[in-house]
Amino acid sequence: MKLIDLKGITKVFNDGRKEIEALKKTDFSVEAGEFTAIIGPSGSGKSTLLTIIGGLQTPTEGEVFINEDTFSELTEKERAKMRFKEIGFILQASNLIPFLTIKDQLKLVNKIEKSSFESERVTSLLSNLGIEDLMDKYPSDLSGGERQRAAIARALYHGPSVILADEPTASLDTERAYEVVKILSRETKENNKATIMVTHDERLTDFCDSVYVMKDGVLTKKDDSERNKRDAYDIGGEE
Repeated sequence: MKLIDLKGITKVFNDGRKEIEALKKTDFSVEAGEFTAIIGPSGSGKSTLLTIIGGLQTPTEGEVFINEDTFSELTEKERAKMRFKEIGFILQASNLIPFLTIKDQLKLVNKIEKSSFESERVTSLLSNLGIEDLMDKYPSDLSGGERQRAAIARALYHGPSVILADEPTASLDTERAYEVVKILSRETKENNKATIMVTHDERLTDFCDSVYVMKDGVLTKKDDSERNKRDAYDIGGEE
């Protein structure tokens, strides 16, 4: 089942002097249980694509479907409601609220959606992320890796079907980066979510089911044989 489905998406900006085609006509989909990476240079259109999928921007042309619902044609109020229900955002900066503990960050989600606090779910979620003993800590008490895992917990708590991660490991060391990507991969597979990770670190794509390259607004799927060749090179070493 396609949880993310883009049909003929384009994005054109006008800077007052000329039109800039940030995203050329794009068809793209991600299935339930699929972990996809998008790589490419800065300014290539990766973040534009992600914000369109997340409903933070509307495409100039084309349609966006999230969990088979037409997303791009909704009003801003309707998009905001669907965004909160269906999409979990994980950003480079954890964006945790500094005066709230981890537990209170999650309680805020309940307050927004007018639901009850799920203590068992919170314990299970934080345990899977290895931070269950930190739920009463403030962001300033946490390491960079712990803050990022807390941000992942907040993004996953309301049970979104789609996870959008924009450079989620950029501020982490290699060990913590791999840890975060493994968590995202496990969450995707075990709970049948569709996850897109934008990253500059191609080493992390080994945990992904598919890899796309964005260049000058054009999205292209990376050939599997090219990935396998790189994997064999990494294992065998330089000849």
